Amino acid sequence: MNTIRQKLGNSLSTSFGPLLALILLVVVLSCISGRFLRYDNTMNVLRQSSINALVALGMLFVLLTGGIDLSVGSTIAVSACVMGALMKKGVGNPVVLVAAGLVCGLVVGVLNGLLFTKAKLPHPFVSTLGMMMILRGFALVITGARPIVGFPPSVYWLGKANVMGVPACFILVLAVGAVASVILNHTALGQQIYAVGGNKEAARLAGIDVDRTINVVYIFSSFMAALAGIVLLGRISTAYALSGDKYEMDAIAACVIGGASFNGGVGTVSGTLIGALLIGVLRNDLNLLGAQSDVTQMVIGAVIILAVFIDVMRGRTAYNIGRHEQARAMAAEEARHAAE
Repeated sequence: MNTIRQKLGNSLSTSFGPLLALILLVVVLSCISGRFLRYDNTMNVLRQSSINALVALGMLFVLLTGGIDLSVGSTIAVSACVMGALMKKGVGNPVVLVAAGLVCGLVVGVLNGLLFTKAKLPHPFVSTLGMMMILRGFALVITGARPIVGFPPSVYWLGKANVMGVPACFILVLAVGAVASVILNHTALGQQIYAVGGNKEAARLAGIDVDRTINVVYIFSSFMAALAGIVLLGRISTAYALSGDKYEMDAIAACVIGGASFNGGVGTVSGTLIGALLIGVLRNDLNLLGAQSDVTQMVIGAVIILAVFIDVMRGRTAYNIGRHEQARAMAAEEARHAAE
């Protein structure tokens, strides 16, 4: 229990670095571009960041267990395309359409979890990579590789509506983030997730159902991707099979920038949301400065490499500190025995 609390405290401290980086980035970009801090542009940044934030929150749970989910981008597409295919079949009830999109995400999550825990594939990278390709192909098949438009207006609400001048999708992010934070920090499930990421074998010996915990995080990740797909559908008013492309990369980047580790056991909701907002701010200002999309991809790629490098260095530092503490403990123990 103390180890888990220590990991939580350490991961909380890592969110201050990304927050300072975000503040500095906002200050610099507002000086470069006078349009950056305008109300309409600020709301646009929040809308753009919300989709990545939703996906990243799900990805955070997976990374905390030491896993990865490469299928989230395709899940975004499939959830919207399933809604579109149903609409073309005559289903016009927006509640049914949205429910179908979310259920699609749950099914993908169950499959991802079972492929790793029951089929015993060597690493979730393999299972989710395969699922990413299967889902993308499935989306192309059910849509005939054509975009689908003409959804009921209420389906677009999450992606287009404002509540008291604030994008509804951003309010959704805050609500989901609050729930996710409570789960990770104040429930037994949250402690189990951190424990599994810290050491799976130790967690198993402590009585934690490791497979169940892993299944839960993959279901949550895919559900969040499906929810993000509904928001994206509202933003672009179109369901098409290539939507959500490379969103898994932005989600992973947001988590790692926010302090999560590929090794598992470290990461926070607040850090992840800051990471998603930082990426959104960077993309937005590059667009305001007239940068082409390929240049933007290069910059985001560099940010991902930098974030992973920081994660590696952070892991090495923690490892070295652990070795020094272990050596001091052993020396103290030997001194105590010598004194006796």
